[in-house]
Amino acid sequence: MSDERSIPLSLLDLAPIAPGQSVGESFAASVRLAQTGEEAGYRRVWYAEHHSMATIASSAPAVLIAHIAAHTSTIRLGAGGVMLPNHAPLTIAEQYGTLAELHPERIDLGLGRAPGSDRTTMRALRRDAASSEAFPQDVRELQGYLADDSLIPGVRAVPGAGTNVPLYILGSSLFGAQLAAAFGLPFAFASHFAPDLLLEASARYRAGFTPSAQLAEPHMIAAVNVIAAETDEDARAQHRAAVRHRVRLMIARGPEPVTYSDEQIDAFLTTPQGAQIADMMRHTAVGAPGEVRQYLHEFARHAQADELITAHASLDLDARLASVRLTAEAMRPVLAA
Repeated sequence: MSDERSIPLSLLDLAPIAPGQSVGESFAASVRLAQTGEEAGYRRVWYAEHHSMATIASSAPAVLIAHIAAHTSTIRLGAGGVMLPNHAPLTIAEQYGTLAELHPERIDLGLGRAPGSDRTTMRALRRDAASSEAFPQDVRELQGYLADDSLIPGVRAVPGAGTNVPLYILGSSLFGAQLAAAFGLPFAFASHFAPDLLLEASARYRAGFTPSAQLAEPHMIAAVNVIAAETDEDARAQHRAAVRHRVRLMIARGPEPVTYSDEQIDAFLTTPQGAQIADMMRHTAVGAPGEVRQYLHEFARHAQADELITAHASLDLDARLASVRLTAEAMRPVLAA
């Protein structure tokens, strides 16, 4: 469990595509974010698998990780995560085994069972709606390939076998917490957008943890949004813009998306539906560095977290990079664990 002396910080990057920005520009921004995180002392950067989303470019985490790894030197990089039911475990073992051979001791592999998309996109991915039921077995199969102890006679991951790429279970429910505990794996909870079950998931993970070859003691990672700026006023203005942006993304879908003004969004936020969307960002550190530091320490104690993975929510790239740097500086005495 974290304390005032030691709270490792990591980064979550969704490779956002800003209005008027190209996908290539989004990837260039992700390179800058990873480089900034590396310079500031963050432990890792993770990229989440999403599909058919106009504002998120991280649909192929393994390819993006390879690109970012070629432009950084020491920071760990990984999937946060691969939605395993979308893929054959052997394919993922080969992809991340390749990355591990190219960039030794720098690759993580977080695993989730959600589709990372809607039902129509699930069909386009050739995914069966019931495929998530095999998630525990698929994790074991993948684990066997990476350990060069295949559960499938005659099948070996090349590359991949013997790389022992560390696995992490991701989740926003109690299922992931219980599975990570049973398998003796680190657990990362998506509290940056699904805050409700954080405490119960953390408690169940710790209570049920069984040591494994990968991990002797539980390692709980909690995700938290961060907007750090030089002044509280600036940070609060960025936070208002980020909340409005999230609401727009969630209500302006459809064949002919509607454009809403700030005033209309603010009015919607006063409704129960709007408040529910805004509450997805309940766990957000907003303010000048001192306030952010205090919030992150309190949040880590609240979540019983051993590590925080921070999603810097500023819409402007320069502001986002500044938030990364300011947060690291605020936590400097305790950043490296």
